Amino acid sequence: MAARTADTVHDWGVALGDLARAVWRGRAAWRLPVAPDPDSRCRDVPIVILPGILEPWTYLAPMARWLSDRGHPVEFVETLGWNLADLDASAERCLRVLRQRGTSGAVLVAHSKGGLIGKAVLLAQGDEAAAVGMVAVATPFAGSTVGRRLHRLVARSPLGLFAPGNPVLQALADEVSVNAHIVSLSPAWDQMIPGGSHLAGATNVDLAAAGHFRPVRDEAVWEVIHEHAHRLADEAAGDG
Repeated sequence: MAARTADTVHDWGVALGDLARAVWRGRAAWRLPVAPDPDSRCRDVPIVILPGILEPWTYLAPMARWLSDRGHPVEFVETLGWNLADLDASAERCLRVLRQRGTSGAVLVAHSKGGLIGKAVLLAQGDEAAAVGMVAVATPFAGSTVGRRLHRLVARSPLGLFAPGNPVLQALADEVSVNAHIVSLSPAWDQMIPGGSHLAGATNVDLAAAGHFRPVRDEAVWEVIHEHAHRLADEAAGDG
């Protein structure tokens, strides 16, 4: 128990440090450099980054840079802001950015709430095929039991989305048509989602990395994301 508590404190420390750096990047108008020698296969698979709640668009910058260095065109949805909007509004903001930029055949790469937004995007896009699939890390597809006693207090706040039984979350869970195009990566343990991130009908992968936040800073996890992003793109190309 003491070891798990220490690991949880460490995980939150990583999150706060990453958040501070993300805010600084935003102030500095941070942008990804162009890969000097992109892999041709990667160049044809755009990546769209979807962070979690209270994570600005630059929060996943280290992972985004790693993917960009391999040649993937990487897009951010800056209009998500601090990611506090409701699910439908967030999905529409994402789709609007993809339409404006002419993005097609993209793979969404998401953390936490970003995975819920990504699934909503896949459902809402219809036949547009702006995105062909998603790799989500530590996403509460079935909600979270953390702070169950506080759910009544937060029900009307942005955190209320994660309460098991939330009608918006339940409606999203009931839509299973896009689940086969989703890869859900579950940390070895996740203090924010004790029940895990399993999604029926999706490709579910158990990670060796632990914690809610540390996996998105782990290069071994980035390799898993990269592998599945190409698999989703290849499957979409085969279907076409």
